Amino acid sequence: MAKKKATTTARAKTKKAAAPTLNDIYDKVAARADTEGLNLNVAATKRVLACFFDVLEEYPSSTAFDFIAKGLKRAGSRKA
Repeated sequence: MAKKKATTTARAKTKKAAAPTLNDIYDKVAARADTEGLNLNVAATKRVLACFFDVLEEYPSSTAFDFIAKGLKRAGSRKA
């Protein structure tokens, strides 16, 4: 019985952080896009991202994921 309590306590300590929500991602994008010369607000950024997803939804899943993969590859090359 004591052994079971120890594993429950161990699990509680190793609890993972909550996964980010779509709104969290929108807020991060808005913060990065709002530069000194551009002045984008959060609502405008969320609208653009929502439109991006609307357009992406029109494509077959495989094509949409290809677009995402290409975008991630391009983002990786900008950071290098």
